[in-house]
Amino acid sequence: METCGFIEKMRNRRLILASGSPRRRELLADLGVEFIVDVPEVDESHDESVAAEDVAPMLASRKAAAYRQQRGIREGEIVISADTVVIVDDRVLGKPADGAEAREMLRSLSGRTHRVVTGVCVASADCTLSRSMATEVTFAPLSDDEISYYIDRYRPFDKAGAYGIQEWIGCMGITHISGDYYNVMGLPLRLLYEMLSVV
Repeated sequence: METCGFIEKMRNRRLILASGSPRRRELLADLGVEFIVDVPEVDESHDESVAAEDVAPMLASRKAAAYRQQRGIREGEIVISADTVVIVDDRVLGKPADGAEAREMLRSLSGRTHRVVTGVCVASADCTLSRSMATEVTFAPLSDDEISYYIDRYRPFDKAGAYGIQEWIGCMGITHISGDYYNVMGLPLRLLYEMLSVV
């Protein structure tokens, strides 16, 4: 049976996903590696003076630092943390607090192109790597009925920008994507693969 050097290398490491996102769990599993989920307590707020493109990598690094401080990282362990934001008009859209905010976010994305930035941090006992990736996403004009249907049925309150590209609104509403699809889902797998290969 053929083997993959990356998979063999990861079998000798203890991977820890420091994220409670079910989508990140699914995506990391798609890399064919075993891991556990252990989410540290972390402040996910950010200062408005931070440039929009820098918010996601800053928060991903903060999550890894919180894990290191609260749990420690032992030899052989690799901690993976990530954060995703949606940017429109240089404004960061995080997770909506309620239906009204989700509706406002989706209206601001309707018929326009926006950027999705995911910051990824990979930390071991003796080093930390931090990277980010941006993807441009274009929505067709969305009607109020379509927006209301999506919010009522899918409750996208745990998603940056109030939408999941893999859900109904992405399937019927997105007309163009430039960049990594998985980045929009919350974990750019090729970038993570490259980072894990060198840590």
